[in-house]
Amino acid sequence: MLGIDQLSERSRWRQRDPLAKLWLYGLFILLAMVLPPLYQALLLLLIAVLTCYLLRIGPVRYLRWLAIPLTFLLVGVLTITLSVARQPDSLWWGVQMGNWWFGIDRVGLNTANQTLWRSLAALAATFWFMLNTPFPQMIQLLKRCHMPRLLTEQILLTWRFIFIFVEEAAAIHRAQSLRFGYVSLGSSFRSMAMLVSMLFTRVMIRYQQMIIALDIKLYQGDFHL
Repeated sequence: MLGIDQLSERSRWRQRDPLAKLWLYGLFILLAMVLPPLYQALLLLLIAVLTCYLLRIGPVRYLRWLAIPLTFLLVGVLTITLSVARQPDSLWWGVQMGNWWFGIDRVGLNTANQTLWRSLAALAATFWFMLNTPFPQMIQLLKRCHMPRLLTEQILLTWRFIFIFVEEAAAIHRAQSLRFGYVSLGSSFRSMAMLVSMLFTRVMIRYQQMIIALDIKLYQGDFHL
């Protein structure tokens, strides 16, 4: 989350109208859904180049981002490609196992190809939108789209507590590392268990501090978004 926030704040389009970026994101998603696989691949390339330019990052870093969801996507595509049949005539390639044939179906291969490029193009569009829209602009979009105020406040508080959670976890981990808490496998397990138990207590303390700060500022139940 910290990396996403830092990248969005240094984007070349960080000052652009968030509603315009939302419309462009919708256009990217629409094209990813309706275009044939070849044009979906070209759309993926276009969005990837645009994202790297706007964020001032290299293609290797971008490919690392895609590699994380790509693993799950390939598993899903593999299950679409593989098919089971009683006769090998319906299979493009197959292996007989008993009375059944396991292999690649032509229809499944075509569906898997469409699913792969459609998913990658939509994923690249989502990366582009999230990494070029700072969180304050996200709140502006929710307000301009007339989302319920309670939902907007919950999103804002959740985002804030993610940073508190990461900050407290990093502080505890740093203190344990200085005391050689991760020098062996056994000590690592003990330190991790202590980190989890202490983290809950520390986050609750920070929550109480936030409540006290809001009471001092005469909080009446509504945030000024």
